[in-house]
Order: sequence, then structure tokens, then C-alpha cells
Amino acid sequence: MPVDNNETEVRAVFEQWLAAVQRQDLDATVQNHTDDVVMYDVPDPGHVEGLKEYRECFRDFFPFISKGVFEAWDLRIVAGDNAAFSHCMIRCGAKPDDTFPVRLTLGYRKVDGAWLIAHEHHSVTAKS
Repeated sequence: MPVDNNETEVRAVFEQWLAAVQRQDLDATVQNHTDDVVMYDVPDPGHVEGLKEYRECFRDFFPFISKGVFEAWDLRIVAGDNAAFSHCMIRCGAKPDDTFPVRLTLGYRKVDGAWLIAHEHHSVTAKS
């Protein structure tokens, strides 16, 4: 079964976001997000709304992974014409030998023909 263009475009947005986080490029990390993005995150404050607050969370997160790991695996995408979702697992940690699994779900909206991340949810198990 061929992958449709929407799924391909959403995958590209995800991969751009992941690469930006990995190289700690704040402008590129926030680039493909809606102005009203909502994020539920593991560390406090746990819930942020809007691009300004989202930017601040990642600015504070980058020192944590500066010598560590932020890798994705098992990415799955479902894309319609105007909305899409992806989910995957992230291996995250301040040191390569001290990581924990993070579940990541992203919600996307197509705005003026471009896929943008509108919702981001990170979670860990009680054991993490």
C-alpha cells in the first residue's frame, strides 16, 4: 500500500523537528508549530500554551540533553487532509548510559497548505 503525500509531508515535519531538537536549534525546533500550540510535558510546568511558552520550555530543556540523548523509534503516522497524528517512543537522558523512555504524541493541522504541530504530549511510565 503506497504512503500518501500527507503522511510523507507530516513525516518530514516530524523529522525536521527531531533533528532540530537533537542539534539544540531553538528557532528550528519551534519553526513548524502553530502560534497556539499546546504541550503537555514531563517536567514542570507540565502544560504550556502558545509559541512563547513552548520556546521557553525547549530553551530550558536543551542544557539537559547537551551531552545526552534524544532519539526516536517506532514512529507511526495517521494523516487525513487537514489533521494528522504521530506517535513514537523517545529515548531521552542527560547521559547516553542513563536514559529513560518517553512516549510522544504530536497532533498536526494543515494551515495554508503546510503541516504544523498544534499539540504535543510527552509522558513517561510511573517506573521511569
